Amino acid sequence: MDRAEIEKISKALADETRLKIFEAISASDHISCGEIGSMRNVSAATVSHHLKILSEAGLIACRREGQFVYSEAVPETIEAYTRALEEIARGKKTAR
Repeated sequence: MDRAEIEKISKALADETRLKIFEAISASDHISCGEIGSMRNVSAATVSHHLKILSEAGLIACRREGQFVYSEAVPETIEAYTRALEEIARGKKTAR
């Protein structure tokens, strides 16, 4: 994982609302945008915005089933991110 990917993921998770949304998605097999909005008491537009950022960072995958969009976590991204942070902590440089 290069430095740009590390920064993108870090920025995506730095927002409190996005982190809560990511936690909700990670706690389920898949969850719809409507369920996320209800749980977090945010508008559909806000949920959509945050899901886009999480998706662009590779943290979630979204799929459409009819009129519903379901999101699920991508654990491989978190695993790679964790390994990259461990390398940084050990003093190894990441690629630019």
